Amino acid sequence: MTTHLTSLKELQKLDVDIVAARRIVATFDPQIEVIEEPALALESEVTRLRSRLQEVELDERRVELSADEKRARSKKLDERLTTVRNVREEAAVHAEIDMVRRSLEGAEQEALTLLDQIRRMEERLEESQKALEVAQAEVEPKRDELVEQREAAKTELAELESRRDAFASGIDARERDTYESILAGGRTVAVADVTEDGACGNCFSVIPLQLQNQILHGEEMIRCEGCGVILAPPEAEGSAAG
Repeated sequence: MTTHLTSLKELQKLDVDIVAARRIVATFDPQIEVIEEPALALESEVTRLRSRLQEVELDERRVELSADEKRARSKKLDERLTTVRNVREEAAVHAEIDMVRRSLEGAEQEALTLLDQIRRMEERLEESQKALEVAQAEVEPKRDELVEQREAAKTELAELESRRDAFASGIDARERDTYESILAGGRTVAVADVTEDGACGNCFSVIPLQLQNQILHGEEMIRCEGCGVILAPPEAEGSAAG
């Protein structure tokens, strides 16, 4: 086989290895996401509960302040009763006292309801935090292992790409450009062996005898009329490039 075809076939083998390595690297992120999903869901739940708890605590403090204001108002009205000058004024003060006390009872009841809600939310938050800690403890070693494997795969990919770049730089620029242009459309095969019965090893179109002879003995780069790949003579074992 001519030197240029041997080089292009070696380049193609490197490219196939690189594609496989990239696929391996791409498998790790989905695996990590699956492992992290339960812990992330619990983390989101804890964050939501904390936020909601803060809101309810603010509401409870607001209601308590309102109740304190009503208590202060009720005390002033009680003191005012000692200074009323007639029955009509006394009746008006009593009516206001009743209104303030009813409002105070409502505020106190609302505060109790909010306190109970806070207690239940705190219990739920504590349970979620414990569950999160357990989940994180389970996830961490599995995640670390996958991250380590992913980094090793990335290192292997980088080494392959570096080897590929160095190897490609030694190939004739025109031949390399032809090779690259074939792969530019997303194809994975740019060089294919002619089969033992004289067909393209990629699309299996029959190659004219004259072209077969040129492929077997010539130095010229010949491409398949059917699929456009670069045609190479069969290897000694008769295998075709894939």
